Amino acid sequence: MRAFIHKHLDPAGRLGEVLFGLIMVLTVTLTAGLTVSEGPEGVRELLVAAIGCNIAWGIIDGMMYVMDGMFERGRRARIVGAIRSAPDEPAALAMVREHLDDDLSPLAGTQACDAFYRGVLANLRGTEQPKTGVTKADLLGGLACFWLVFLSCIPAVIPFLIFDRPRFALRVSNVLLVAMPFVVGLKWAKYTNTSPLVAGLTMMLIGLALVGVAILLGG
Repeated sequence: MRAFIHKHLDPAGRLGEVLFGLIMVLTVTLTAGLTVSEGPEGVRELLVAAIGCNIAWGIIDGMMYVMDGMFERGRRARIVGAIRSAPDEPAALAMVREHLDDDLSPLAGTQACDAFYRGVLANLRGTEQPKTGVTKADLLGGLACFWLVFLSCIPAVIPFLIFDRPRFALRVSNVLLVAMPFVVGLKWAKYTNTSPLVAGLTMMLIGLALVGVAILLGG
């Protein structure tokens, strides 16, 4: 499962999905805990709420990933179409430069970039219009999103499987869910060259703030 997720989602996508899943399940358990009954029935209610929430949002997030992939390919297709329909070569090169210069100019000189842009233009004129339909990669990436959002609720579920007092289990679950964004922040620091402690605390505070916003606005 880990290899599958790493293959189909980049680090930012993986960490973002985990944080999203943690925020969702913490929001649900906090709001559900306000009215939960005592005993095994209360434990079952919170367990169903936590698992059901992340299954639902995992499906939604997976579908959004597929739609984002289609949107991005549609955007590229529109750019290619606009470049091909440019009135002359200087206008076409200007459009290529507009979409690529921010990424390439810091890495190469003006002459190297101009030569590359001309190569891109020649290649675009000799290829078919990009397709914009759903791809296998979209579906697999969406499935990876689902699994990450769903698996992020596991720390919240474990206390309800161990303890038969729902309010105590809820407190343990919430402590774990508050700590998990800190771990996400530590991972985030590896990819952003920032202080692990600062990134961990920042991610934890952002997670708590987002949970608070979600609860205040109705969950």
